[in-house]
Amino acid sequence: MLSERFLTTVVRTMTKDQLALNPVPNITLPDPVPGHVYTLYAHVPFCERLCPYCSFNRYPFRAEVARPYFKAMRREMRMLAERGYDFESMYVGGGTPTVMIDELCETIDLARELFSVREVNSETNPNHLTPFYLDKLKGRVQRLSVGVQSFDDGLLRQMDRYDKYGSGDEIFERIGEAAGYFESLNVDMIFDFPSQTEDILLRDLERIATCGCQQTTFSPLYQSNATMKKMAATLGPMSYDREHRFYQIVDGVLAGGERPLFERRTLWTFNRLDDHARPQENLEVDEYAVAYEECVGVGSGSITHLGGDLYVNSFGLGEYRTAIAEGRLPLLGKTALSRHDLMRYRFLLQLYGLRFDKRQFKEDFGCSVDAGLPVEMAFLRLNGAFATDDDAALTLTPRGRYLTVVMYRQFLAGLNNLREQARANLAGPERELLFGDGRPAA
Repeated sequence: MLSERFLTTVVRTMTKDQLALNPVPNITLPDPVPGHVYTLYAHVPFCERLCPYCSFNRYPFRAEVARPYFKAMRREMRMLAERGYDFESMYVGGGTPTVMIDELCETIDLARELFSVREVNSETNPNHLTPFYLDKLKGRVQRLSVGVQSFDDGLLRQMDRYDKYGSGDEIFERIGEAAGYFESLNVDMIFDFPSQTEDILLRDLERIATCGCQQTTFSPLYQSNATMKKMAATLGPMSYDREHRFYQIVDGVLAGGERPLFERRTLWTFNRLDDHARPQENLEVDEYAVAYEECVGVGSGSITHLGGDLYVNSFGLGEYRTAIAEGRLPLLGKTALSRHDLMRYRFLLQLYGLRFDKRQFKEDFGCSVDAGLPVEMAFLRLNGAFATDDDAALTLTPRGRYLTVVMYRQFLAGLNNLREQARANLAGPERELLFGDGRPAA
């Protein structure tokens, strides 16, 4: 639709300016605000296979490289504790956090020892949904998120995931066996692959409905400058022409009708509704801090958001370990967000969570959302985006949900481009490994 193309172009242009990395020597984090609630993000950048669509910081797995990395990341956590930081929630992302399960468990145990962590969320891949891994994670991790992307064997082969992670049928069976280990098992899916048809998407939705997971996340496929060529070569040319239709299918099958199977918790996170699943009270918590606007990242390539600044950790493994060994935070640089940028960030995150709090916005920024973001509000009103638009809140119509999907998808693509600026500082061998031929990291 025309409004989607307009929004894509506008947000792409905005994030190019707003999310520009400014390398700063000898930079450090500000002191924590007493009593402030933070979440901790820990990044494990090792994968057994490098997926063509992924722009996160990741390297081919080698145990002799990963083990000292985990040790350095635990030292970084201690440095934050010494600075007075405390966290009530932890998210471990990647990469594949479970690639060295004993190291991951030691890291989680330390986080609970150092901080007031009440809930741990971790990502994994389907081949780790076995008792060897699950028994160790049980009790340590409350919410496990498994990256499935699709149950379709053809798409799994295109993504180079079939041989390593198993067929769609095998993954389906493992999910059913793993669901009872956790308070919530989330299945991460992607829609709008170039070769994906409506029938493939509907079969994926049927699998989600019957696999036993308590939660699913259906995010749209999006690309950054660095992934564009590899995605085109492996998955086909990217287009957003079908994105609206595919999102309607996902939203309608999961949360539509008189007796929906799932409830919407965010734009693309859905919690199961039935008599056997525990109610899930928390929003999806991911690297972009949906439930927490301020998030502190540890590990190579992690991004911290504090106040009006984004801080980026070094992407180089050697540089990261050196900084930690020298007793300094491994920060590469930061990007400062203006007051207007922060208004937009709040606006986007809360709409992603399906309800925007007008009164809290006015209390925090000293003006109404109409005064602070007049162009954004006018555009969305003109396009019929709001189901509720009163003195207290904004909620979204089906059209408004999709328009916010476009904005959030493009914001995530902008964050990927920020990562690419960080990669420009890498030495040749490490830089090549991120999107190269998959040779082991040195």
